[in-house]
Amino acid sequence: MNILIVDDDKDLSFIISEMLESYGYKVTCAESGKRAFELLKENTFHLILLDINLPDETGFELCGELRKVSSVPVIFASARTSETDRITGFDIGGDDYLPKPYSMKELLSRVNALIRRSYGFDKEEKTVAFGDIKVNITARTVTKSGKAVSLSLREFDLLSYLCQNVNKAISKDKLLSEVWGAFSEVEPSTLAVHIRWLREKLESDPAKPEFIVTVFKVGYMLKNGEIDNRQ
Repeated sequence: MNILIVDDDKDLSFIISEMLESYGYKVTCAESGKRAFELLKENTFHLILLDINLPDETGFELCGELRKVSSVPVIFASARTSETDRITGFDIGGDDYLPKPYSMKELLSRVNALIRRSYGFDKEEKTVAFGDIKVNITARTVTKSGKAVSLSLREFDLLSYLCQNVNKAISKDKLLSEVWGAFSEVEPSTLAVHIRWLREKLESDPAKPEFIVTVFKVGYMLKNGEIDNRQ
């Protein structure tokens, strides 16, 4: 899971990065809102740890812009501990608010809890089955008729997002935002190409897809999926 830390305190960011990486997370740091936007254009993050006091704008402002295009979980971490700031943080779209100073143990607990709550990760594997296809979201594997299917990282991320929204029509903009990055400048044609590749690898007849279907004037949907959790 990829985590973005947005904080101008380099020493603190380094300490947090070391701790989170020791528990298996991949961490990227940004010292300003501008740098955060640059990273969000090129990368997909699963959680953002966001300071309120940034050199070029407030964390509130950054979160407000982010919420226009993405639902990525956000934890505000700030020395500003007033009730007004906490309420503002939640109202603007934050998922949690951690006052500074805080212990690394508490931060890790908050991060783990929010990741589990947002993505459904727990001790059990999360799998999605449709037709003769099984997608193990936890292990990042796909099989068709019991045989492994090789997908690129982006193909799997796209399939995984569709699997976690079975029978829901997802707009093209939403898919681009969630899979390629909140402020990605990727063209819609790139999404269409990846959808075609997935159909070629998974559908019996890619020209007449049974599962990864186009929703007219909206986007795409994984149809008739059946979710089950098993160890």
